[in-house]
Amino acid sequence: MEETISLQELFATLKKRLALIIALTVLAVLIAGVVSYNFLTPIYQTNTQILVNQEKTDASQLLNQNIQTDLQLINTYSVIIKSPAILDQVSEQLDLGLSVEALTNKITVTNAENSQVVNVSVQDPDPAIAVDIANTTAAVFQEEIQELMKVDNVSILSPAVVKENPSPVAPNPMLNMAIAAVVGLMLGVGIAFILEYLDTSLKNEQDIEDVLGIPLLGVISPIKEDTASQTDSDRKAG
Repeated sequence: MEETISLQELFATLKKRLALIIALTVLAVLIAGVVSYNFLTPIYQTNTQILVNQEKTDASQLLNQNIQTDLQLINTYSVIIKSPAILDQVSEQLDLGLSVEALTNKITVTNAENSQVVNVSVQDPDPAIAVDIANTTAAVFQEEIQELMKVDNVSILSPAVVKENPSPVAPNPMLNMAIAAVVGLMLGVGIAFILEYLDTSLKNEQDIEDVLGIPLLGVISPIKEDTASQTDSDRKAG
């Protein structure tokens, strides 16, 4: 016979194992908080912006065709910024002992849709080093693009600066704790149902009927010890 579980039984299982579920959820949140605040290295981010023009001209001379040409160049420039031709010089100038691969992992190059502005973001455990990498990368790119592309169309709009009280972008303790709470809750519910499934003991009349498949005719109530002693005394007295 196929066994089915009613919604009432599901809620009964959750209620029965509620303490376990809560304990695992709280434990997961505490572990995530401790790890986030004490063991994960804070990562800081800084940004510098680069403007791409076809050539240095007056604003009145900029044509729509020139702007479209600039937008086509931005994808190429985004690759060049993170290329060894640029990052080798950045690593040499900063003398941080970082390889090109390490610098590449720290740098993200993006641009808004239909925008001639390229945003260079750098992440590092040291906010001052992040600023140095961003500004040096922009400066080297501005200089080297003249040799690589034979054009002079890059201007630095806003150099990166060290903020007075920088806030790390990672880790995010609250987000980590929220995720841990969900994971702990799911784990607690899963363990609760597993324990309930493995528990084959008979606890009430309904369990007996379900296992034997026959109706229950009667129940013998438990006799308290005091009552049993009194009954024996009455029999002896009689």
